[in-house]
Formats: sequence, structure tokens, C-alpha cells
Amino acid sequence: MSRTPIIAANWKMNIGPAEAKTFLAGLKNEFSCQCSKSCDVVIVPPYITIPAVMETLGDCKCIGVGAQNVSQYDNGAYTGEISTTMLNELGLAYVVLGHSERRQYFGETDAIINAKIKKTLAAKLTPIFCIGETKEERLGGKLEEVLKTQIVDGLKDLTPAEVETIVIAYEPVWAIGTGLTATSKEAQEAHAYIRGVLADTFGQATADKVRIQYGGSVKPENAAELMAQPDIDGALVGGAALKPDSFAAIVKASC
Repeated sequence: MSRTPIIAANWKMNIGPAEAKTFLAGLKNEFSCQCSKSCDVVIVPPYITIPAVMETLGDCKCIGVGAQNVSQYDNGAYTGEISTTMLNELGLAYVVLGHSERRQYFGETDAIINAKIKKTLAAKLTPIFCIGETKEERLGGKLEEVLKTQIVDGLKDLTPAEVETIVIAYEPVWAIGTGLTATSKEAQEAHAYIRGVLADTFGQATADKVRIQYGGSVKPENAAELMAQPDIDGALVGGAALKPDSFAAIVKASC
């Protein structure tokens, strides 16, 4: 089944408003802002940078914008949190949820991530749902166990129709920001397993529609080979997304 690739730039805690304007000017120089059905491109800035990104993109609706996280609560005494209502006011389309850094550094559990996914879907935003194993888990033979638990618990109580709208990002934790990358064979095997779990849980028709990105030291040199795999439907890019030329090269290699 044909699935539209989705290439997302996760800026993490990098790139403030002023730098974002320079970045986007450079990105526009790398490829014209013409809508293409062959690929979806997404920028995921820090919260404080989102308004500058939206303003700079202006009428360029071919690049989507997302947030790096969102609260599972609507409002209230949750200092430092951001609600889906606030994201909707900014006109965003995506929310990254369950990133390994949120799990590791901020104690987010599968149950918390599940609540955030439900809140995001209710707000008509698209979750980019991150899953992945540590090096110890992979070497210990727990790859499939970890991925299945994250998928089943993270998507608990969702309908097949809801799951079809979600983007899943497989990011082996040992490859994030380390320069290490799963081989195309390793990545494809993990993606095929993820799609199999989705089929077992929500049905084959749903599994065939879900886009599954690869993340973990994706760069221009390995993008084309990774994207050529049948179950890899795009990339969630970290370090290589901080320079417009390298991110543009990944987009061009993937679309």
C-alpha cells in the first residue's frame, strides 16, 4: 500500500525565534515551497519559537508545524505545561509524544503518553508517537517485548480509525544523537514488527495505513537507503535538522 512519507525536523531545545527565521529562509532557498503529494514536511520547534516559525512560513502551507509535547490536562495549576487548546490557537498540526528523552528525563510512562495521545486526537491534532528500545534491551533480546508493550499500552482504548491517523516514530534509543544508526535491514525488521503488532491489535487494514518513521542519527548520507525500505515511511530527524541544507537534503532523498 502506498503511504505518503513524512519527514519531521525535531529541533528539541535548539533554535530560538530569530535563528528560526534565518533557518527557514535558508530552507526555502533549498527547495521551493510548492505543495507536493509525494511527501509531508514538518518542523517541530521549541514552544517559544513556534510563533516565529508560523509567521515566517506565512502562506507556505506545504510545511506543517508541530509541538514537541503537550499536557494531558486541559488547563489549571500545571506550571510550565501547554494545552492542546493553546496549540490549536497557534494553528499547529502535529504533536510529538513519547519521545525517549521525555520518557528518560521526565518520567513519562506509557499511561501518561496514552492520555496525551487521546487528548491530542480529541483536539484534531496528529500525534507523532515515539517508541524504541535501549541498547541494553536490544542486546538482551527484549526488542520485540519493549516495542509491543509501548504500542499496546500507548494506544490503549483507541479505535482502529483513530490509530490510522497517528504517525509512529521508531527511534532506537541507542541511535539518538550518538551518530550510530540502525542498518537499513535492522530498521526494516523493527518497522515490519511494529506493523505486525498494529495488525494483530487493530487489524491489517489499519496497520497498512499507519505511517511509521525512523529516527536515530538520520542524515543525508543514509536517508535514501533507509527510506527505500518497504515499511519505513519517513524520518524524525534530530541533529541533521538543525541546518537547513542537511535537512533539505534528507527531504530530497526521501521524497
